[in-house]
Amino acid sequence: MALLEVTNLGISFGGLRAVDEFNLTIDEGELYGLIGPNGAGKTTVFNMLTGIYKPTDGKIFLGGTDITGKKTAEINKAGIARTFQNIRLFGDQSVLDNVKIGLHNSFEYGTATGIFRLPKYFTVEKQMDEKALSILSVFNLDKDADVLASNLPYGKQRQLEIARALATKPKLLLLDEPAAGMNPNETKDLMDTIALIRKEFGVTILLIEHDMKLVSGICEKLTVLNFGRVLSQGVTTEVLNDPEVIKAYLGE
Repeated sequence: MALLEVTNLGISFGGLRAVDEFNLTIDEGELYGLIGPNGAGKTTVFNMLTGIYKPTDGKIFLGGTDITGKKTAEINKAGIARTFQNIRLFGDQSVLDNVKIGLHNSFEYGTATGIFRLPKYFTVEKQMDEKALSILSVFNLDKDADVLASNLPYGKQRQLEIARALATKPKLLLLDEPAAGMNPNETKDLMDTIALIRKEFGVTILLIEHDMKLVSGICEKLTVLNFGRVLSQGVTTEVLNDPEVIKAYLGE
């Protein structure tokens, strides 16, 4: 059974058909890319997968369970987490606290326990600190645990956003243009990081990206969107050599 199966997914905004008859199957453990020109509908697909937009038609199955149209929090608990094209960290909070926010699926205590600082509060907080630090250590960010998120360099902020998403224990991690704004060295480090987190966390990854060097370097399969419809789909090398893809996306 596929981890993610999307069938005939579509959405309209007024008279505009933004995505139409979108189909996608991702097996557990795959590193999959979703590419296409600006405005092709890639982020709209992500927004439907994560409950930000409710599809006009079609179905989304995660591990065989229908999650179509569910709320974002429900979808996150079911096992999908994401990052955003524009980094969305809590800049006025520490690196550690940003990751602890993502741990809400695994740790909890009652309101009264938090207000009155009952023993369980300190036990759970200690467990959360330890778990958050272990996640941060994968990104070599544990030494920056007390730094405000807004004070991190851009590349580290990207890594922190991924770390926070991983804290929710996703089965499927969606990365929306993770290399945006990065220099070549940062992009190379990001490629290594993505490969590492798939290995360390056993997570399946779907990413949107415009950097073809990154895409061809790490993605095993690709889907190409153009004007909201699938243009090509399959093994990365074959898709990137598809004449229609070259014409529509690579501009050659």
